[in-house]
Amino acid sequence: MRVLGIETSCDETGVAVYDTALDGAAGLRAHAVYSQIALHAEYGGVVPELASRDHVRKLLPLIRQTLAEAGLGTADLDGVAYTAGPGLVGALLVGAGTARALAWALDVPAVGVHHMEGHLLAPLIEDDPPEPPFVALLVSGGHTQLVAVDAIGSYRLLGETLDDAAGEAFDKTAKLMGLPYPGGPQLAALAEQGTPGAFRFARPMTDRPGLDFSFSGLKTQVLLAWQQSDQLPQTRADIARGFEDAVVDTLAIKCERALDAAGSDTLVVAGGVGANRRLRAKLQAMCAQRGGRACFPRPSLCTDNGAMIAFAGALRLQAGQHDDAEVKVTARWDMASLPAVAAGG
Repeated sequence: MRVLGIETSCDETGVAVYDTALDGAAGLRAHAVYSQIALHAEYGGVVPELASRDHVRKLLPLIRQTLAEAGLGTADLDGVAYTAGPGLVGALLVGAGTARALAWALDVPAVGVHHMEGHLLAPLIEDDPPEPPFVALLVSGGHTQLVAVDAIGSYRLLGETLDDAAGEAFDKTAKLMGLPYPGGPQLAALAEQGTPGAFRFARPMTDRPGLDFSFSGLKTQVLLAWQQSDQLPQTRADIARGFEDAVVDTLAIKCERALDAAGSDTLVVAGGVGANRRLRAKLQAMCAQRGGRACFPRPSLCTDNGAMIAFAGALRLQAGQHDDAEVKVTARWDMASLPAVAAGG
């Protein structure tokens, strides 16, 4: 089954083709992502109306480009998958409307995919994918969640952030220190030049039981440290390193607790922050010490992309799940409400 995936939940236009006849990473026939970073940079954040309009401009050319790279035409598609939520409603509607129209014209099934399920399943695209049950850390600009994955489509929320997501904390901390948009990757790059231990910040909510996160207090600590410092370039790098170490340690501590709670030694990590080099190394070392493993998608599949949507959609379409012709999106959507995916033929 050849499935076209469309992702337009926020500020990236992603398109991909996944072929279930091929195994693992080989099944990804082609994928392309157009980022709107330059468009939103002057505003210091995503402007929803501009995001929606840019998806309108970029989506059809990107579909043509991706199909050409896959060596396919529209008539070769067996299904269409699209992000139906959560996300910006206007942006979601662009992808959903295009996907539904294409599926109707081709007389093939279409399915709306949960954006975070797409992220969660992205590591399974790679070779030697983990088998459920396992624990997943979904860590991005909008989400920080620990999820017990009993089976594909069967999810239990173990813990989540009570305020800022980890990626959001990265972006806001970078902004308060004067780094350009988008701040998270800039701060991580700056932290590479920082001196370990020069600044040490709290590991929030690790001194008490539980699997929830909170990063707003950490952000305030960094602000005070920055305001009271000499604000020289090396000091800024040292503070960035201290902040990154605090976030990475906090995530690792909570992940180990979640693995203990779920009785698992396999951790799946997905979302934009999952591309962070120091976080990857820390979680890999922690899981190896337990005799398990940490599984990540390649960095290009950590941020929003069409490949994860095509793959997640293909699993559901193979299982006989699809939606009716209504163009429907959901800004907020509980992943635990998703139907399980039975083994498909």
